[in-house]
Amino acid sequence: MIMIVVRLVGWIAVWFGSLFLIVATPPWIAWIFLPFLVYATFRAVLQLAYFRPSLHIKRVLQQYPWQFLTDVPRGRNKHPQAQEDEMWFEIPNPEKPEEQIPLLFLANMRTFWWMRRFGTSRTKPELKAQIEPLWFAGDPRFIAVVAAASRGGETPKRLHLLYQRTATGRRGITPTDWNASPAALESARRAGAHVPHPSHQR
Repeated sequence: MIMIVVRLVGWIAVWFGSLFLIVATPPWIAWIFLPFLVYATFRAVLQLAYFRPSLHIKRVLQQYPWQFLTDVPRGRNKHPQAQEDEMWFEIPNPEKPEEQIPLLFLANMRTFWWMRRFGTSRTKPELKAQIEPLWFAGDPRFIAVVAAASRGGETPKRLHLLYQRTATGRRGITPTDWNASPAALESARRAGAHVPHPSHQR
């Protein structure tokens, strides 16, 4: 979160600096600084787009510990249990480990990095290896954070928020309990997921 704010301030400073140079220099020189202005605008918008997901990621990590998962099934084609045609990981149900739950990469500005590493038959093995093993925190039935391993494998990097559509709280989407225990529902609620109240479980 702090780094996002620092980067945002930095790119805003670059934007104002580029604008000043464009205004303060002769036209035949000013055009040199125009690419810097455009790129700084793009990066500042990108940092703003990261801000809200970062708040959700913080809430998830306050409720769930990191897990280090290996050989996690993943795919770029439509998952047979999902309606959307998106990339996915399959993560075991924490209360029924034999049940694999697809977590989809619903499209946003941070998906491209992961898309390249999910790969195809032509993707270089060293790219695919960057998300194997996988850092995971959360409950795949509701909300979770995934991350790639750092070079030494000791810390997570490239944190990415994943969630089930039923846990977004959007109008017209009814939350589902997945037959989760009251404790699991409460943890998911504290992590920011929209879930039924335990008293509403069948």
